[in-house]
Order: sequence, then structure tokens, then C-alpha cells
Amino acid sequence: MDDTERQRAICAHALYLLNLLLAPGIAFVALWCCRRRWQPLAGAALREHLRQAFVAALWSGALLLLVSLAVALLGGLGNSATWVLLILYFTLVHAGLVLSGAYALSRAMAGLPCRYPLPGLWRPR
Repeated sequence: MDDTERQRAICAHALYLLNLLLAPGIAFVALWCCRRRWQPLAGAALREHLRQAFVAALWSGALLLLVSLAVALLGGLGNSATWVLLILYFTLVHAGLVLSGAYALSRAMAGLPCRYPLPGLWRPR
């Protein structure tokens, strides 16, 4: 991976983290635009980093929003046990997703491949 591709891989994983931490939605759209723009020109390593970051962002949104919404609807917002479960779930899953994103970012900075621990992102080597 050359220096330009490494910088783009770093940008993709940084946008994934930005989507989780500071600008949800806005950073996702930026990641989607970068993926569409860079993927046709990219080598295999950058394509994999772009795919990993984008699909991980999709999974992150589903895990955080849809599961939290389902727990809230099934448990009822007036139930204190629902709130405890929601806070624990969101905190633990969000922390895990941020840690995996930081790991992927460090791998991209080193110019190495990375795979998020989410379904659909593992491929045999």
C-alpha cells in the first residue's frame, strides 16, 4: 500500500470513529462519499479497508440503534429494569465498537490489513 492509499485508509477508519463518537450520520455520509470516490481507483488493500470501515459503520448503527429501540419497546420506558439494561447494553457495545475502530485505525496507520469482529466482515485469507 503506497502512502496515498495508507492516508485514505486512515481517513476511512477515522470517519468510522467520528461517526461513533462526535458526528453520527454526518461522518457516515462522508465515509460513504469517500468509499464511492476512492474505491474504483484503489488497490486491494485500500478497497478492503474501505469495505471494512463502511460495513462496520452499518453494523454499528444497527447494533446501537435498532437493538436499543427494540429493548426500549419490548421492556417499556416506564420500567426501571429496561433503563438499566439499555444503559448497560449501549455502554458496553459502544465501548467495544470504539475499541475495535481504534484498533483498525492503528492497523491502517501501520499499513497493515485489519478485520472488524463483526459478522460479514471475516473472509478467509
